[in-house]
Amino acid sequence: MHPPVYLDYHATTPVDPRVLEAMLPYFSERFGNAASRSHRFGWEAEKAVEQARRRIAALAGALPREIVFTSGATESVNLALKGVMEAYRQRGNHLITMATEHKAVLDTVRRLERSGFAVTVLPCRPDGLLDPDCLERALRPATVLVSLIHANNEIGTIQPVAAVGELCRRHGVLFHCDAAQSFGKVPVNVAADKIDLLSVSGHKIYGPKGVGALYVRRQRGAVALAAQMDGGGHESGFRSGTLNVPAIVGFGEACSIAASAMNTEAARLGKLRSRLLERLFGTLVGVALNGTMEHRLAGNLNLRFEGIDAEALLMSMPDIALSTGSACSSASVEPSHVLRALGLSEAEARSSVRVGLGRFNTEEEIDYAAGRTAEAVQKLRSLSPAVHQ
Repeated sequence: MHPPVYLDYHATTPVDPRVLEAMLPYFSERFGNAASRSHRFGWEAEKAVEQARRRIAALAGALPREIVFTSGATESVNLALKGVMEAYRQRGNHLITMATEHKAVLDTVRRLERSGFAVTVLPCRPDGLLDPDCLERALRPATVLVSLIHANNEIGTIQPVAAVGELCRRHGVLFHCDAAQSFGKVPVNVAADKIDLLSVSGHKIYGPKGVGALYVRRQRGAVALAAQMDGGGHESGFRSGTLNVPAIVGFGEACSIAASAMNTEAARLGKLRSRLLERLFGTLVGVALNGTMEHRLAGNLNLRFEGIDAEALLMSMPDIALSTGSACSSASVEPSHVLRALGLSEAEARSSVRVGLGRFNTEEEIDYAAGRTAEAVQKLRSLSPAVHQ
């Protein structure tokens, strides 16, 4: 039996051993509350939190005081969207997003819509990219905020955030970017890209689960934000609650590692991805790529297998960890909203599999996964005579 192969790095990543080592002392001998300012236990915790804040800020091109800690990217998205629309209610009531956004964004804007705000959800091009001209046409005098994912969690498409940031700044509209999948994998610079709010997560970059951050611009005119959680005024009043010090320390360490390894890691993952593609396309017919290869995360593939039900394919390979879409929507029986937004039919969407490569994958694992996938596809097709082999 071959050990299970994990190819679902977009859902979550294992904690890097270096990250775990940095975290461990803050569960035991350095267990203080970072808000306790009267003794060394609290001082040690606060010092560790501020070091992590600096590391996260450096990776984003931000100032440390612009980083607000949260429980993850979903909370960061909720705080950004709800907080901005509430704070700027007197200025306007309109926000714009895109059909291929993560459910954290789409569900939040629907909640805002039910609360009386106006929402525009833009289509994407067949390659998954946003058309900036389409965005500009959607802007209104009442538009307060544009929210755009940086790298899609299903098809890996990297959006033109710098162009969107420039457009938003020119029109006096705030720009929120969901960078949960891109942060630490491709360069992000909030100043250069004119991003006003940025949502990031620890567990997508080999840090722990349950910690994230929201960048809130404080320079050149601070962004106003209405707190969504009250009770103590932590995090400059933006997000009350006792800080998860071990997780924050781990997040900071993960960012430090990502800053030094980003380029070499992307190149290595790109080679592994090419190896997997070559083996699958060299063995199987009726395989197609969803999305664009030109603007894509190095570790991402989204493939559809003609005549195959993706759920059946995954069930037939319990030793290969893959997915059919977002982990946050895995309980849904509906086909991927991202793939449907690309123009795929329901049948095509249901025949698609997401591959997420990561730091600990090896060439040997890629070869094994390619062989197992080809074998499983051929077997499933043999059970359906109408589908060519």
